Amino acid sequence: MEPVKLKALIVDDEPLAHDVIIRFSKDVPGLEIVGQSFLALDALEFLRHQTVDLIFLDIQMPKLKGLEFLRLLDNKPMVIITSAYEKYALESFDLEVIDYLLKPYRFDRFLKAVRRAFGQKQLKASQAETTAIPDTSQQQLFIKSDKRFIQIQIEDIYYLESHGNYVKVWLKDGFHLTPKTLQSFEDILPNPNFFRIHKSTIVNRHFIDYLEGNQIKMQNGTMLTIGRNHRQRVKQLITDKES
Repeated sequence: MEPVKLKALIVDDEPLAHDVIIRFSKDVPGLEIVGQSFLALDALEFLRHQTVDLIFLDIQMPKLKGLEFLRLLDNKPMVIITSAYEKYALESFDLEVIDYLLKPYRFDRFLKAVRRAFGQKQLKASQAETTAIPDTSQQQLFIKSDKRFIQIQIEDIYYLESHGNYVKVWLKDGFHLTPKTLQSFEDILPNPNFFRIHKSTIVNRHFIDYLEGNQIKMQNGTMLTIGRNHRQRVKQLITDKES
């Protein structure tokens, strides 16, 4: 398989924001900025004539806001929100954005978001080559476990736990131990269905039973601890419907 490449469009009314993304992108092999729009209306016109893999999208823009623009797109590319306002994060993830970068952000945080986009495109390319599944709601993964390659449905994963150079992939009735890193899973698992609650744990929000204090109970009865650095965002993601 050829190396994955991403063609990206910047949509932001601030020239400085464009400069930051362009500067950071130069240090990410395979990421190419193919367009710049300072208004969402201009971006709509751009996308009529050119296809992109990824959009870096601001929210607060004149005439047409970023999330309003996103709702107008019929065939949405992957989207990374770049905003100075944290309050739009929950609404953005409901629109299935890849990540949410809070300005000002550092290169390492930018790289993490872009790696997730690369992972999503890599997964789609792998499925296309193997004619795995035409229905993206039924995405599958092959993981190596006990000298075998096992096919699992992504939607059947309850949570993932890191164990050194291995990851436990927990399903309803048990787990598979695979020689991968948690980061490699985070790069390809669909956001926001899967999100990290601890440096060593990623959960599938569909199998969360309830949140109590700094713990999450999964529907299989397991209690998982929320890491200190993840508590605020996790609680926002879980309780967004009540806010």
